[in-house]
Amino acid sequence: MYFSITPNLAYDEKPIKSPFSKSDFTIANNFFRRYKINDDVFSNAVYFNKYAIKDGERPDTLARNFYGNQFYDWVILLTNNMVNAQYDWPMNNYELYKVLEQEFDDPYSQINHYEIKEAIGHYAAGLHVDKAFYDGTHKLNIDGTITLKNGNEIASPITVAEYYQTENEKKREIYLLKQNYVQSFVDDFRKQNLYKKDTNYISQRLKKTG
Repeated sequence: MYFSITPNLAYDEKPIKSPFSKSDFTIANNFFRRYKINDDVFSNAVYFNKYAIKDGERPDTLARNFYGNQFYDWVILLTNNMVNAQYDWPMNNYELYKVLEQEFDDPYSQINHYEIKEAIGHYAAGLHVDKAFYDGTHKLNIDGTITLKNGNEIASPITVAEYYQTENEKKREIYLLKQNYVQSFVDDFRKQNLYKKDTNYISQRLKKTG
């Protein structure tokens, strides 16, 4: 459905036979045209339901379950700013660890980074630090008292597997546009994908490349 709504481009090709023959045109979908979602939509939580993606769920299965139409999968991707479902959609644990084991020698022991365990002094919880910080000693102001702390007391090593699993879990949290707003969203998307008249205009759904 998505590509039936997005407009096309007519690419001008050089004549094959003779310099006097007419140009040939190749029609292709305009993949590069970007759709701007109204900022008002994102600022109003009433339009969305928060949802955690479960293992095995895909954009098309969610679209079928929530909107009754699997071809509205692009609505879910677009409203969550997902450009490529292959990378932006969460993997199940089996897929995740299979990828990690292919790309890293030992993702379960290899340190990805060091991270502040919990807020202390002027360090925020979750802050990434390096090995020098982890191995060093740090002067902290805690409730007006200067205290010395070893890096390994306030930071923890995070393995490659732990890091990628955390990032993968973040991808599970999405927002589903409520069903009664879907048709308005699709209509607005269709309207914004109509070309306006200019020197390259052929029709509302087709223009030549400049």
